[in-house]
Amino acid sequence: MRLVFWGTRGSISTPGKQTVRYGGNTPCVELRLNNEQLIILDAGTGLRNLGEKLIEGGKSLKAHILISHPHWDHIQGFPFFKPAFISGNEFTIIGGETDRVSLQKMISDQMNKVYFPVQLNELKATLKFRQVGEEEFSIGDARVQTLFVNHPTFAIGYRIAHKGKSVVYISDNEPFDRRVAQTLRNVDKQIVDLYLRSTGDPNQRIYDFVKNADVLIHDTTYTPEEYVDRVGWGHSHYLFTLDVAAQGKVKQLVLFHHDPGHSDEKIDDMLKKCRNEIRTRRFHFECVAAMEGMEIKL
Repeated sequence: MRLVFWGTRGSISTPGKQTVRYGGNTPCVELRLNNEQLIILDAGTGLRNLGEKLIEGGKSLKAHILISHPHWDHIQGFPFFKPAFISGNEFTIIGGETDRVSLQKMISDQMNKVYFPVQLNELKATLKFRQVGEEEFSIGDARVQTLFVNHPTFAIGYRIAHKGKSVVYISDNEPFDRRVAQTLRNVDKQIVDLYLRSTGDPNQRIYDFVKNADVLIHDTTYTPEEYVDRVGWGHSHYLFTLDVAAQGKVKQLVLFHHDPGHSDEKIDDMLKKCRNEIRTRRFHFECVAAMEGMEIKL
């Protein structure tokens, strides 16, 4: 498998001289299986640049787009994804939905004529939608597992296994605290109940999900100091992310969903502190920070 990062930033795109190295586009990761089958993780603004690259080949495209959740930073690249405007291409969009709003409507609403000149039903490519909860399914000869993670409304983590290798993508996730969870109002009660029913540490659900992954891409939006004032916002600080990687015995951790207020130098500092923690605690995994254009081969 091969990973290429097209968008690494969280919440809102942040172009500018302070974000050149790690990038300012919102989440989008290209995953190629050994047979070159294409899986796209999230459709943030990074999807636009991926689309530009894909159409250079001039061939018809068929791919699956796995959406972690429908917050703007994870879907706002789709209206600018050129391959969706081309006849003969086919995309299966996979993600969660609520009782009131379907996955297709979540994608189409941002292309309402009030906000965007082209509507979803005017795109030339064939679009298919598949709603998922916590389950396991196949994409070609890859196996995909899903898990609800701790984020406002709902969000899904994906584990993709192929030819003996595994990648886990958890873009938005917060340490689950039983007391805090019961005070929040912007959460999905069914997902909170899943965690509350856990015996012991509710975060064990996450640890088990990432177990022995070759690569873990995980939300690392905050420093521990920043997180104190952002509890309930749905994102992790780097000490929790390191704990997830250590408890799950993963081989490589990728810090992801960089805070829009963090400069390249700030992310450098967070990465340095993470590597110091890894040495001090004698953890046994590599750690890098997601950077636009970065490629990882498994």
